[in-house]
Amino acid sequence: MKKTKLLFGLGLLVVAGAILVAADHIDAPSSMGTSADIADFYGFEPSEGSDNTVFVVDLQSNVLPDLAYGSFDEMVLTEINIDTDGDLVEDLVIQAIPRDGRMYYFGPVTPVKTGLDSEVLVDSPLGSVEISGTTAIKATTANGVTLFAGPRQDSFFFDFFQFNAVIGGMAPGGFKTADEAVDTFEGKNTMSIVVEVPNTLLGTPTGTNALQLPVYKAWVTTNKKQ
Repeated sequence: MKKTKLLFGLGLLVVAGAILVAADHIDAPSSMGTSADIADFYGFEPSEGSDNTVFVVDLQSNVLPDLAYGSFDEMVLTEINIDTDGDLVEDLVIQAIPRDGRMYYFGPVTPVKTGLDSEVLVDSPLGSVEISGTTAIKATTANGVTLFAGPRQDSFFFDFFQFNAVIGGMAPGGFKTADEAVDTFEGKNTMSIVVEVPNTLLGTPTGTNALQLPVYKAWVTTNKKQ
């Protein structure tokens, strides 16, 4: 099974000149409540003085930190797909898979297969990091890649109950103001995978934006071994 998260209706996140996010908490029953469930995908442009791009994948929403810190499923491969030529087919992938308390990363490299099937790119190791618990742990590789994996507080704000009321026609006043809304995800964790990558490892995309900054199109998939 390969679960593909479609972002902005096009299955992509454009990373250039902005901080962009796509979100879809709580998915189909086959993945809901597991780390195959993609909650959020963030892309951060290089900050001043840096030529790195940061990808953040949040998996499995509604992890309660006061009860458990959640865990990554060792049967699930998370894959960040990167399109550099604008054809919406992945040219590079970064993969992450957990084993025995560590998250192992591979890529960025041309995938063996594109589309619905994936293979773990064991011949292209990127690095690994101990999966964090109450204390955040990160690792930096020799080629300047920074890695993190572990529970983080859910940064997505959403008033789920008011949303249902609006959709169900039970809230004639519509959505609440920011001061009135209640964040359903407050105090909840997700299981986060973070990769900060020098753009030299991503290559030069064919597209640029109005500011002549490079444009990477990216999306996330999770694959569960059958």
